[in-house]
Amino acid sequence: MKATVNNITRLLESRKISYTVFETPAEKLSAQEAAEFLNVPPETVFKTIVVTREKGKKPILAVIPGPRAVDLKLLAAFFGEKKVHLPTEREAEQITGLQAGGISPLTLINKGFQVVIDSFAQTYSEIHVSGGQRGLNIRLPVADLIKLTNARVASISQPTH
Repeated sequence: MKATVNNITRLLESRKISYTVFETPAEKLSAQEAAEFLNVPPETVFKTIVVTREKGKKPILAVIPGPRAVDLKLLAAFFGEKKVHLPTEREAEQITGLQAGGISPLTLINKGFQVVIDSFAQTYSEIHVSGGQRGLNIRLPVADLIKLTNARVASISQPTH
């Protein structure tokens, strides 16, 4: 595999964090499709869901296992909000400046987002997240992801069926 260098890999290198880069097809893959392509359990491929709050408050990045859905009630309760909202894919792209399928908490460090990683992540020593662009997937230790993104960990997802 050829090494792909971007701001995320440079950041991980500078912090001496061990990670593995995987290239996937450049079209938008679901977390499930990415897991199949990488031949890894779907629960280890996490997707980043942009969630908006009432006016003027910073958006949330909910990082959840691929096969699960973000639970907006749990997320709102965790942040003490009455309601949180799922923007459209286009709105999420406008909010983050990234393409859907390439939205990554690692790309958005210091951009004012609050990151919440589903507590399922702590089941694994390492998980896969987007590498900040379509076609790029990064596996890294959960503890490092939490520390780097200043994330909080909470139960914020539910099974999709």
